[in-house]
Amino acid sequence: MRRREFILSLGSASTIWIVLGGAAVAQFLPGMTLKTDKPAPTAEEKEKQKNIDDAYRSAIQKLPDQKKTTDPWGGVRTTTTNPPKKRQQ
Repeated sequence: MRRREFILSLGSASTIWIVLGGAAVAQFLPGMTLKTDKPAPTAEEKEKQKNIDDAYRSAIQKLPDQKKTTDPWGGVRTTTTNPPKKRQQ
């Protein structure tokens, strides 16, 4: 009985160790960095990007406004309602 308890506790401890160790290793994977190694864009690149952004904004403004329906089941339901019938007593 004691041997089984020992094996279960050892198994659960090793599982916890592997899970926590895997999370710690994932933080230090090589080749994955948040900083960029690219140089700052030049004035010419900035101007080109600004022209692209302006063209995008003007194209978006030319699109008509899309009206959204508030009732997605509106086409399924009937629009007329019948008054409830009176019960005969």
